[in-house]
Amino acid sequence: MSAVELTAAEAARCALRAGLPLEDERHADVAATANHIHAVIGTLRDLDFGEAPPAAQAAHAAHAVEREVADASL
Repeated sequence: MSAVELTAAEAARCALRAGLPLEDERHADVAATANHIHAVIGTLRDLDFGEAPPAAQAAHAAHAVEREVADASL
């Protein structure tokens, strides 16, 4: 993931621009969730599937996401 993370204020602005205004107390949670999703996607992009068939790729990606979620919950 990049060193720059979405701030609570940026999350609020993005949500408002998308037509989804957020209550003030939700800004930080939405930013944290978006940053976590960004980290998971970055992890998936870094995986080298090589010659693995698509079903094996999906299983491998699911396992990587499970690891990422488990690490985040520590």
